[in-house]
Amino acid sequence: METLFSKLLQVNVRCRDCEERRANVRVTIELQLSTSPVHKRDLQVRLTDDVDPYFLFKLSISEEDFQSLKVQQGLLIDFASFPQKFIDLLNLCYSEQESDNPRFLLCLSSQSQLLEGPATFSVVETNAFKHLNHLSLRLVQGADKEVKDYLAGCLSALKAEKEALDIKLKKTEDDLSRQLSYAQQTLSEKTKELDKLRSEWTNQTSSLSTRHSQELQLEREKTVELQRKFQQQTDHIREELETSHKNNIQQLHSRLTELETSSRELTEKKYKNESVIRDLKIKLVGAEEEGQHLRQQVLSLKRENSTLDTAVHEKERLVSQLQMRVAVMEQEIRDKDQLMQHSKEVLEATQQQKATVEGNAESKELKIRKLETTVKSLSEELIKANGIIKKLQGEVRGLVGKIKVKNTVTVSQEKVLQETSERLHSVEKELQSVQQQLITKDEQVSKLKEQLDATVQKLNESREVLRTNENVIGWLNKQLNERQLSTKAQPPEALENPSVLSTTAGLRFYPQTCKLAGSPVTGAEITLAEQRAGQAANKHIGDSVGLDPKYFERRDVASTIYTPSSNLHRDFPQQTKPSIVSAYFTA
Repeated sequence: METLFSKLLQVNVRCRDCEERRANVRVTIELQLSTSPVHKRDLQVRLTDDVDPYFLFKLSISEEDFQSLKVQQGLLIDFASFPQKFIDLLNLCYSEQESDNPRFLLCLSSQSQLLEGPATFSVVETNAFKHLNHLSLRLVQGADKEVKDYLAGCLSALKAEKEALDIKLKKTEDDLSRQLSYAQQTLSEKTKELDKLRSEWTNQTSSLSTRHSQELQLEREKTVELQRKFQQQTDHIREELETSHKNNIQQLHSRLTELETSSRELTEKKYKNESVIRDLKIKLVGAEEEGQHLRQQVLSLKRENSTLDTAVHEKERLVSQLQMRVAVMEQEIRDKDQLMQHSKEVLEATQQQKATVEGNAESKELKIRKLETTVKSLSEELIKANGIIKKLQGEVRGLVGKIKVKNTVTVSQEKVLQETSERLHSVEKELQSVQQQLITKDEQVSKLKEQLDATVQKLNESREVLRTNENVIGWLNKQLNERQLSTKAQPPEALENPSVLSTTAGLRFYPQTCKLAGSPVTGAEITLAEQRAGQAANKHIGDSVGLDPKYFERRDVASTIYTPSSNLHRDFPQQTKPSIVSAYFTA
C-alpha cells in the first residue's frame, strides 16, 4: 500500500432537503498492488473527517473500472497517469480554497438527508458561463467493520507517534539540562574573568592616564604630522577611486548599450513568435471546426462506427499534437520574458554596485567608531544573555509541566519543542559571539600592554636624554663662571694688548639654549644677543688686533651683555646662579 496524497480539503456537502455547507474533509489516495491475475493495481480513494471518526467514504478503482469510467466521462488519459492528474486537480482545489471566489471546487452530494449510503465526489471548475464537471466518482459509505479497522489503524499510529514523542521528550530534557548546566558554568567562569579584566583595566587606565598626560603634547604634534600625511594619502586614494569609478561607469554604459541592442532583438523575436502563435491558433480553430464536423458525421453514421473509429482517433491525435505545439511555443515565450527580466536585474545589480562603492568609503569611517563602542556593549550583552538563560529555564520548567498534564495533545507539543530548541540555538549562538568578543578584548588588552611597555621605554629614554642635557648645561655653566672669573682677575690693559688677547681671548663661547634667573630665552633672542656682543667686543678691542671676530663671540649669560670694560666689575657681584633647564622641555 503506497499513499500518494493525503490533505485536508474544503468540500461543499449537499444533502437532500438541506442547505449546502462546507466541511473540512481529509482526502487520501493510495495505490494498492495485488497479486491477482485479473488486475495488478487498484487505486483506493478514501474520504475521512478528523473530527467525526465515523465519517468514512471509500472507493477502489481497478484498471477495468477505469476503462468504463473513461468511456462514461470522456477521459483522455490512461490508468497509469490518472492518479497524478487527479492529484493535480486536488492540489488546484487546495491552492484556491482560501480565496473568496475559488475557480476549482470539490462537491460531495448524497440523496439521503443525513449523508448516508452512496455519495458522488466531483471536481468542478466554476466559470462565468457554467460549472464544468471535470471528474465525478461514486463513493460508498464504509461498513461497521471497515470503520473499526480504520479507527484501529488510527489508534495504532497515534500510539506509535506518542511513544516516539515520549522518547524525543526525554532525550530533549536530558540534553537541555546538560546544556543549561554547562552554560551556567561557562557563564560563571566568564563573569569572574570579566571582573578580573575590569579591575585590571581600571588600574591600567588610571596609570596610563597619569603617564600619558605628560606625553600628550608630543603626541599631538605627531598626530598633526600624521594627519597631514593621511590627508595626502586620502587625496591620492580619492583620485585613484575617481578614475576607477569613471572607468567602471564607461564600462557600464557600454554594457547598457549591448543589453539594449540584445533586448531589441529579443522583442523582435517575441513579435515574430506572437505572429506564429496567431497563425497556429487560426489553424487550431480550423482543426476544431473539422473535429466538430467529424463528430456530427459520427453521430449520423453510428452504423458505420466500426470502420470510422480509426479516422476519428487519428484526427484527435492531430488536435492533441497541435495543442502540445502551442504549449511549447508559450513556454518559449515565457523563457524569453525571463531573459528580459534577467537583463533588467543585471542592470539593477550594476547600479547597486555603484552605490556600494560609494558606501564602502563611509562604512570604513563607521567601522572605526564601532570599534570604540564594542567595549561598552560587551557588559550589556552579558547581562542580556543571563536574562535570556533565566527566561529559558522558566520556559523549560513550564513546558515540562505542560507535557505531564497534556499527553494527548501531541501536535502542540511538537511546536513548543521546536520553539524551545530554536531559542536554545539562538542562546548558544549569542554565547559563542560573547566568547569571541571576550577573545578580541583579551587581544586588545595584550596590545594595550605592549603599548604601555613601549611608552615606558620612551619615558626612560627621554629621562636619560634629560639627564645628559642637564649634565652638559651644568658643565657649560661652570666653564662660563670660571672664564668670567679669569677675565675679572686680569687688568683692563691686558684686554687691550693684542698679545694677551691672542692667548687668553682666543676662547670661543658657543650658543646653548638655557635660562638664567628664571627668564625664558628663545633661539632668536640668543642669536641677536651674540651678534650684539660680538659687535661691542670688536669696538672696544679695535681692528688692529688682526684676529677673526668669530673668536670673540660670547653668550648672553645674564640680562646684560658682558664687555671687557669696567661693567664687568660692577655686574659680576649681582649675578645669580642660573637654573638648569633642558633645551627639549619647557619649564
